[in-house]
Amino acid sequence: MEKNAAKARIDELRAVLNENSRLYYVENAPVMSDYEFDTLMHELEALETEYPEFITEDSPTRHPGSDIGTGFVKRKHRYPMLSLANTYSIGEVEEFSDRVSKALQGRNFSYSCELKFDGTAICLTYRHGRLFRALTRGDGVMGDDVTANARRIANIPVELKGEGIPEEFEIRGEVLMPYESFERLNHEREVQEEMPFANPRNAASGSLKLQDSEEVASRGLFCTLYHIPAGQVDYPTHDAALSAAASWGLPVSEHRRICHGISEIEDFIGYWDKERKNLPYATDGIVIKVNELDIQEELGYTAKSPRWAVAYKYKAEQALTPILSIDYQVGRTGAVTPVANLEPVFISGTMVKRATLVNEDQIRMLDIHEGDYVYVEKGGEIIPKITGVEESKRVPGAVRPAFPSVCPDCGTPLVREEGEAKWFCPNSKSCPTQIKGRLEHFVSRKAMNILCGEATVCQLFDAGLLRKPSDFYRLRKWDIISLEGWQDKSVSRFLDSIAASKAVPFERVLFAVGIRFVGETTARDIARHFGDIGRLASASKEELLEVPEVGGVIADSVYAYFRDEDNMAEIEALKAAGLRFSSEAAAEKASAALEGKTIVISGNFSISRDDMKALIEAHGGKAGSSVSGKTAYLLAGEKPGPEKLKKAAELGIPVISEADFRAMIPASGSNSNTIIEEPTLF
Repeated sequence: MEKNAAKARIDELRAVLNENSRLYYVENAPVMSDYEFDTLMHELEALETEYPEFITEDSPTRHPGSDIGTGFVKRKHRYPMLSLANTYSIGEVEEFSDRVSKALQGRNFSYSCELKFDGTAICLTYRHGRLFRALTRGDGVMGDDVTANARRIANIPVELKGEGIPEEFEIRGEVLMPYESFERLNHEREVQEEMPFANPRNAASGSLKLQDSEEVASRGLFCTLYHIPAGQVDYPTHDAALSAAASWGLPVSEHRRICHGISEIEDFIGYWDKERKNLPYATDGIVIKVNELDIQEELGYTAKSPRWAVAYKYKAEQALTPILSIDYQVGRTGAVTPVANLEPVFISGTMVKRATLVNEDQIRMLDIHEGDYVYVEKGGEIIPKITGVEESKRVPGAVRPAFPSVCPDCGTPLVREEGEAKWFCPNSKSCPTQIKGRLEHFVSRKAMNILCGEATVCQLFDAGLLRKPSDFYRLRKWDIISLEGWQDKSVSRFLDSIAASKAVPFERVLFAVGIRFVGETTARDIARHFGDIGRLASASKEELLEVPEVGGVIADSVYAYFRDEDNMAEIEALKAAGLRFSSEAAAEKASAALEGKTIVISGNFSISRDDMKALIEAHGGKAGSSVSGKTAYLLAGEKPGPEKLKKAAELGIPVISEADFRAMIPASGSNSNTIIEEPTLF
């Protein structure tokens, strides 16, 4: 390749890899498969080897991707958390083995072969036998402090037991989401018309970064540990160190084998290529490590990965099958989603019959025609995904599917708003599918938690008993008992759950009423910000934009919702039924020390940003989103935003530190989650 062309290709590859790394690690919304990403990375590595004059320190070949986000304290890793070199080729595993053997000049050594778990990396530090800190990998040098969340993962022990536990050590591994938890979570998100997670890894990563530790506890995460950095424990081998960790109560994977040559490594890879499909969680390969810790230390590291380990990755299983038909499903917000019905095909342990086509643009991008044979694979080995079309099998004269112009349910002409990827049915008040979808959302576990599934909603709707959420609170035993399938006991349980739902807090009621674009977290933030439905209903768009993470689209949607007479009538009916439309937490102030003061925060603190805002509000203040003439103070933590500092200086707004802020409020208001730094024992 000519030098200028090489430079252009290197720049292009870096841009693509950096953007997809951000989508993968930060947004948890990948658009490229691991294989595609790794193929581009290997191309970049080859070009940089051929043209070393173009190597730069910020190249993605020189550092791992970063999952550092906002809302968490950043802390430095004692030992860098590097990524592993990976390959999809047995031949390259053999080359790795040859390199190690050559470097050791005939000395005896062994390999520890282990499953490569498809989760999100975590580093746990134990001090005096107790969990002291948990960090994400971050950028390999700095990680997010997720200690509070790690404590809510069931199999991470808070306290160790056994003999020989070091005074302080760290151990690394992965946080995983089992298939069962993943399917439950995605079903809930689909019912609520939120974007489902692409795979269990993204779901695990997104869950670990939640600001609400109680929600983390409900996600069904678990942890598996596989590495203690050399020099922290006095054991001759990696395997012995892990066995000791397991004896202390740490969740170390039992799926590992000591191998003494490439043939044993290949046997292990071949065995798990089949057996991994029977595991309850996702794995995507095998990690091969030199077992002896002194040899690991001798072999050392490159800028990005250890020289003593390599990861062999399995390619995603793929199948070719024809599309039998395409359904167009209407959701509770009116969004129309195309779903391909496939000739059943067996992939990664399950029979696949359907796969979403996302929207009209996706159908066009894949150039799908009626009756096409399509390649299907399971993203993260769980979600069926159409990745391409086999054009050689296309029937002559096949036509592209016509996306409907009217609602498949009620016949109303569909609309597509500017900036939207989906078509919508605007008949929100009369379209039966939308009405039933909203009712199903209202009763869902994270909303009102009423014992009522899709079949019950349909039955009560068809019987004319349900049209809007407030109708649940008008139901009586004699309305239901005569319907098919109901008994005294089931009616009583159903009505008891309706009565119990009146105790659901305001933030969940706000989520339950189904305002477009307002998910569970946004509903919580809005409820806590305004405190009651009256202040929220009368809020201007500008006031709505003051809520953290609420942008223009959400503000417009909330504003429009409360200016609709039918919506307000329904709110009044729900209030009359006894539902909670005010926040008790907002009413129970810790003090009035900050009464009338608007405080804008910037940077990172000893607690999460959400907790800091809640602390401001608990003492009578208001957490503002932008610096203005009405701002009383700019509360600046670690690495505050330069624009906010500049604006504060221009307006003469005092800038205070976290210590200054805590001195302004009663001592009892200090958050119990504050982490006090202790000196390391090393």
